[in-house]
Amino acid sequence: MTLHLCATPQEQTCRLVQAITDALAQGIGQRGHAVLAVSGGRSPIALFQALARAPIAWPRVTLTLVDERLVPPDHADSNAALVRAHLLTGAAAQARFLPLVDDPLDLPGCVARANARLHALAQPLTVALLGMGDDGHTASLFPGAAELPSGLDPAYPLPYLAVTPPSAAHARISLSLAALLGAGRLLLSISGEAKRAVYARASAPPPSPQLPVSYLIQQSRTPFDAYWSPV
Repeated sequence: MTLHLCATPQEQTCRLVQAITDALAQGIGQRGHAVLAVSGGRSPIALFQALARAPIAWPRVTLTLVDERLVPPDHADSNAALVRAHLLTGAAAQARFLPLVDDPLDLPGCVARANARLHALAQPLTVALLGMGDDGHTASLFPGAAELPSGLDPAYPLPYLAVTPPSAAHARISLSLAALLGAGRLLLSISGEAKRAVYARASAPPPSPQLPVSYLIQQSRTPFDAYWSPV
């Protein structure tokens, strides 16, 4: 694993866009198609807008989500809404998009359908873009969640699982650790001194369920790069 220190948010965005563009190009070259999973929140907006303008063969890309809240698709907290507004624009609108929530009243059904859609692609994730919370969660693998042991099980058989965060709002759908480790490349975007300190703690062996991101940082199976900016 490598932590890349960026002087500005703009440098961080440029380096992440280049890393994603390179990974997708490699995946398309190898398979004819690539799969990109992205995270939500406010921090990726500038990245999404820059990525939408990148020279990517978008018709050959399937775009999906690392995680999602169990909310309607037009809800302010919907990651799908964020992707539609800021990433699926211009040429990037030619990508195929697989949202995770089609019925906010049916969590088990949404998980089952999300798993079926990802399995139907018959290929692993090419690249996953992750974030990290101050509590050390990544995707929606929250410390203290009842489903966390399954989510961190490297032999968990399904890509997605339901997660009920102990404190955060909304039930979630999240990629499992097993699915993330099956990706071709993992990229983590973080900013601020507080998250740099969390990253440092999560880098110290052994990995701990108190800091779920530590299971990604401390593994050697899948190429992992983190990009940090001061703000």
